[in-house]
Amino acid sequence: MRRTHLVATVAAVGLLAAACAGRPAPATEVATPGASAAAAATASGGAGHSPSSPSSAGPTPTPVASLGPGEGTLTVVAIDGYAEWGGVDPKVKWVGTFEKETGCKVSLRYYDPRQEEKPGDFPPSSFDVVSATPEVGGRLMDEGKAAPLNTALLDGYDKIPKRLRTLPSVTRDERVYGVPYVWATNEILYDAGKVSPDGPESLFRDKGPVMLRDRPLSLADAALVLKAQGTDAGADIKDPFDLTDAQLDAAAELFTSREDGRRVFWRDPVEVVQGFATGSVRLAQATPYHLDVLRRGHKPVRALPDRPVTGWADAWMMSAQAPHPSCAYKWLDFTTSAEVQRKVSAWMGLAPANPEGCTGAARRICADYGAGTSRAFRGVYFAVRPKEYDKWVERWSRIVS
Repeated sequence: MRRTHLVATVAAVGLLAAACAGRPAPATEVATPGASAAAAATASGGAGHSPSSPSSAGPTPTPVASLGPGEGTLTVVAIDGYAEWGGVDPKVKWVGTFEKETGCKVSLRYYDPRQEEKPGDFPPSSFDVVSATPEVGGRLMDEGKAAPLNTALLDGYDKIPKRLRTLPSVTRDERVYGVPYVWATNEILYDAGKVSPDGPESLFRDKGPVMLRDRPLSLADAALVLKAQGTDAGADIKDPFDLTDAQLDAAAELFTSREDGRRVFWRDPVEVVQGFATGSVRLAQATPYHLDVLRRGHKPVRALPDRPVTGWADAWMMSAQAPHPSCAYKWLDFTTSAEVQRKVSAWMGLAPANPEGCTGAARRICADYGAGTSRAFRGVYFAVRPKEYDKWVERWSRIVS
């Protein structure tokens, strides 16, 4: 499995490449959401739940008032790279530390949210905690599969900036469902030796090659361009993740407006680095960390200073039917600690939710994102799962096909 982490190497192009490794640990498996759900349902003797049924998990539970002793085990469903036990790099691990500190033995499954257009397909009794993108987290909340949290039981929760703690992607009806873990922003990078873009609209007007992030929520970046231009379609856009059908159509049209333009859709972040390194890309949707990587590789790549931009925050959520709730809360608290935040930030090239993690190897990454400063969230529209997400998926499938 290709890692999303970018590791420094001495290469002919003088920049970074991806680290690849298998995951042979007995307690670990790599799975898609659908496969994990089926396996877990079989193992537990239960039946899978239909992802289209909002009541599949039953009524929303009440947040627990207190915790008992740990149950001794914890089932974690994670995005690749978000829960490391040293299988890829012996120096990169924090799962074992959690087990030693809490006595909760971790059973770990990985999933790729990009491979499921209808994510969040886990039966609630099959896991305790899950690392969720805004798309996955929104679906879990919609279907009643995520538990509301008693944040008073989480010592590290208040260290997370209020902006992240109150995002619609982790809250619903004044209840908290997710603990932010890492976040990032989408920037527009360009090869200064080949192009001088006028603004964000150049991402759609340039002859290319242009690299675009393969994600339905990329339509929100086009919506911001429409909003800035003040067109009929964009004049009434207040939130790029909350669009009418007409606005969504207009945003989709931007991606296909140049028939002679060459568009490449990336999923692995290293593809962006390789594209600029080989000179095969003029512009790209990317992150501040990409820019830092390329600058250290002595590539003439710059970022447009324009704001607003879109961003996202991934979070840990607890199952509404968590078999091991005490160990689940211990995990939620553990992942907000400065030590874990520093490690996951340095490993993934994403900003830590807790600014106290901006030390050591994460210090440079925090500087890339302005984490812990007043400029960190300025002009950022954070992603939330759109109310009619299926329409976003349908529009996006037309674009990439």
